[in-house]
Amino acid sequence: MTDETENPTGQIGFKPLYAQVRDQLVKRLVDGTWTPGMPLPSEMELARQLHVSQGTVRKALDSMTADNMLIRRQGRGTYVAEPEESRILFQFYRLVPDEGIASFPDSKVISHGAAKATKAEATALGIKEGDGVWRIERIRSLAGQPMLVETITLPAGRFPGFGELTEIPNNVYRLYSERWGITIASAGERLKAIAASARDAAKLGCKTGEPLLLISRVAHDLENRPVELRWSRCISRDIHYAVNLR
Repeated sequence: MTDETENPTGQIGFKPLYAQVRDQLVKRLVDGTWTPGMPLPSEMELARQLHVSQGTVRKALDSMTADNMLIRRQGRGTYVAEPEESRILFQFYRLVPDEGIASFPDSKVISHGAAKATKAEATALGIKEGDGVWRIERIRSLAGQPMLVETITLPAGRFPGFGELTEIPNNVYRLYSERWGITIASAGERLKAIAASARDAAKLGCKTGEPLLLISRVAHDLENRPVELRWSRCISRDIHYAVNLR
């Protein structure tokens, strides 16, 4: 049976069948049926459940693996991806030392607590101005040297109980996944040159007015809903922003 004749929903759709199957499998990640680290049923079993061919299932799984939702383990099967530092480093972190290899920076939280969304935060997160948010500020360092100041804003409605945390780990994407079941699937970034404010300069150990790279990131979950706004102000003396274009 071919992709053109199979239809797990019984309805005519505009998407290729494997994409329709992918959508159904992604829902299992969204609703918590499949959780990070969990092994998936075999391709044969998924094909039976969805009434499609094994080849269609394989194509859907390949697409999800390419998007870092799943991980193939040789001889062991397919697993739901976990937000491991090594994967996040190359998927979401683009700052690289001018000399040496990329490494995940350490973090020191300066403050975190409840706040009201500014207009910019509300626009980015798809909420109303004045809605409750959680705001985190931290300094990130490489080899003990501060390299950026970071402000993270989260919609309070998606992260109930965030204020009860006594410690915020370096890998916040793992925290989102393990505690709230929110997987960061994609992110968009915008770059701009700015001058260091007196406040940021004091934290970074640079002069007020020194050029900084501002990286504005909005991260989205598996349903493409915005869940995190992040402003990073970076000293670019010894690092650069690297991206591979295809």
